[in-house]
Amino acid sequence: MLLQKIKEWFTKFLSRPSRSSRDDSAFSADHRQFLSKEVEFYQQLSELEQKDFRQRVLLFLETTEIVGNGVQVSDEDRLLVAASAIIPVWSFKNWHYINLHTVILVPAAFNQEAQIGQSNSNALGMVGTGVFAGKMILSQPALHAGFKNSRDKKNVGIHEFAHLIDMADGKGDGFPEKLKDHSYSVPWFQFIEGKIQEIQQNKSNIDRYGATNNTEFFAVASEYFFERPDMMKKKHPQLYNDLSSFYQRDVADIQQDIKTRRKAPCPCGSGKKYKRCCYLPVEY
Repeated sequence: MLLQKIKEWFTKFLSRPSRSSRDDSAFSADHRQFLSKEVEFYQQLSELEQKDFRQRVLLFLETTEIVGNGVQVSDEDRLLVAASAIIPVWSFKNWHYINLHTVILVPAAFNQEAQIGQSNSNALGMVGTGVFAGKMILSQPALHAGFKNSRDKKNVGIHEFAHLIDMADGKGDGFPEKLKDHSYSVPWFQFIEGKIQEIQQNKSNIDRYGATNNTEFFAVASEYFFERPDMMKKKHPQLYNDLSSFYQRDVADIQQDIKTRRKAPCPCGSGKKYKRCCYLPVEY
């Protein structure tokens, strides 16, 4: 199992000072291929960056418990949860989710009391406060769907980890103060007030859930930013620039660069050209 391999890996390499010097042999060929096929963000990384991504997956899984409530947790589940955590903080190499210790996977949508099958069971993800503090609940099917369809501007894993980033300063208000100086918060809130009004007036292609409040707007916009950066850059240029500043990553330019590498060998190790194997063409 992946977790046993992770423990063995840490026993052997934990004493080494640099993450870049650590081996990632805990990843089997199947695990690497899974990331290459299912996680578009990972596909866009260089070979060295992919190695760093895998090492950060291992570190995340060592410090975060992933359990199932009504579902069996697979290695693939763990990889997708870890990928959801790493993608938004990729540019922050020493980031640690101090406000999370457990991720709970459930078989379907749930309500605010984490109950499934109720008339108000419509949540696919939730980060906890109160008795749920330090915990995240995710619908297992929704977690996988978020990576299967990388064109719909929706990824529940990234959405919930964006909430944790927002909450890292002690409050969830829609401004990630750990990523950006507080002085920027006033113009940001003024700006998103207008963006929320556009959603409410059906003048935006941002998901309507983003109009719930500032906190949900930040999480919904983050999903959009990482899934469809080219579209956001075209339709919402200021929002794209602001999120690029927050996350310190120009995702659209990186996605454009991947087009120049389509003839290279696929990183999954199949021996095929990237464009004939794991490459997913961008849809407009």
